[in-house]
Amino acid sequence: VQLVESGGGWVQAGGSLRLSCAASGSTFSIIGMGWLRQAPGKQREMVAFMRDNYGSIYYGDSVMGRFTISRDSAKNTIYLQMDSLKPEDTGVYYCNAVIVVVEASDVWGQGTQVTVSS
Repeated sequence: VQLVESGGGWVQAGGSLRLSCAASGSTFSIIGMGWLRQAPGKQREMVAFMRDNYGSIYYGDSVMGRFTISRDSAKNTIYLQMDSLKPEDTGVYYCNAVIVVVEASDVWGQGTQVTVSS
């Protein structure tokens, strides 16, 4: 499985961005996909995730009510709509897929930078 992200950029506080993550390859092995982010000097944290074959959705506490994760199954693509952005949302956003072949493992995208200015 390969993941390609797009949609990052710069925005002023209060603005919106939408990230996309397209999966290719053995997409039938994917059991969940989502987004994590890493700010400078901080650990990577979960932003939003769809698991259990996309039946369950989870959001990080800091983005609840502002971000929305969605999926287009026909395109093997997930999206992250980010509204009411804050400077603390700045970081590199990584797409993640959990795949099961013999056992579960993680696949990561290359990351896309999101910068929110105050």
